[in-house]
Amino acid sequence: MERKALFIKSDKYVKDYVYTVLSIFVVLCKLTMLPHTEHGIMKLRKITQLLTEIAPLSLQESYDNAGLIVGKNNWDISGILVCLDATEEVIDEAIEANCNLIVAHHPIVFKGLKQFNGKNYVERAIIKAIKNDIAIYAIHTNLDNVLHMGVNDKIAQRLNLKNVQILKKRSSDLLKLSTFVPKAELKQVREAVFDAGAGNIGNYDKCSFTSAGTGTFRAGNDANPHVGEKGTMHMEAESKLEVVLPKHKQISVVNALIKAHPYEEVAYDLYELHNLSDITGAGIVGEFDEAMSIDEFLAHVKSSMDASVVKYTGTQRAKIKRVAVCGGSGSFLINAARSSGADAYITSDIKYHEFFDGENDLMICDIGHYESEQFTIELLGDFLSEKIPNFAVIFTKTVTNPVKYFY
Repeated sequence: MERKALFIKSDKYVKDYVYTVLSIFVVLCKLTMLPHTEHGIMKLRKITQLLTEIAPLSLQESYDNAGLIVGKNNWDISGILVCLDATEEVIDEAIEANCNLIVAHHPIVFKGLKQFNGKNYVERAIIKAIKNDIAIYAIHTNLDNVLHMGVNDKIAQRLNLKNVQILKKRSSDLLKLSTFVPKAELKQVREAVFDAGAGNIGNYDKCSFTSAGTGTFRAGNDANPHVGEKGTMHMEAESKLEVVLPKHKQISVVNALIKAHPYEEVAYDLYELHNLSDITGAGIVGEFDEAMSIDEFLAHVKSSMDASVVKYTGTQRAKIKRVAVCGGSGSFLINAARSSGADAYITSDIKYHEFFDGENDLMICDIGHYESEQFTIELLGDFLSEKIPNFAVIFTKTVTNPVKYFY
């Protein structure tokens, strides 16, 4: 009996040991899937690549200066401080926190600097960043111009808006790719371009069109043909594959096409489309589950956006259900908000005469520039923490709002 009990006990230890080893193995497998860091160090280019996944630099407006403002892509980064404005005080905060990368929403440099004498806050901030080897990356209107994971999407989440859509869609952000593939390899090529980011239309993915045809070619003496013989004209049953893709995905999609395609020389065409994009553009419009009275709506906006005050213009509408939003300066979207059928439009930096543009039909709410974008810090910080969870990502404690209120 004693020997049997000893065997059972030993068997339990073996099972526990095996379970422990397997658990450690699973954890190690998960860690290998994360971006590589060594002792809390990560290359700057790896971090900026992550940021361009949600907001490609090609989506910034022509007047903007998003991207890497200070630093080199090969720098080793040990910590990230996320903020709205990379002011001197924020740079001091980064130094104290041992963060050598600042990810800011607003570019500290908008215009060319001809002198660095420290005569204004921009020059002083840049000088301090350079002297302390602190990189500054701005993610501005490119983050404004995306539907998902953008500035306006964050506002919509705070307000609990549903069924959100781009308010003013951008054009010429889409390309069409046409290529010709032997029928036997069509599936592998199609899946490759899908995986690289092609074939998304609205709420649908893996969208493509295929038509049958015959391709002809003659391989030269230095060629290495997949089918056919050198020096002999060959006819091959092929499929024409067509997909749409975002312009910023062009390089990755074409590279995936060439890698998956069996031919030595891949024939393809890229066409610029003027279709309006469903996922890029200015502002967002969405709806509440239930309509609110004017007072309920204003209280909800003030509370949800942590605003000190809400400046607004009146409306003939008794209830608010459909709402347009634009973080930052949004007067340019007043007409788009009216055209969208919105009952109210939440933004900032509205001038006196621009309030009249609501025509008593659209309630225009100005909650302040900083107030409308302050939760972008949370958006960026959470995104980076999720992508590189074993890395130091810090939210700034500095309130950079230059506007004060007297009650």
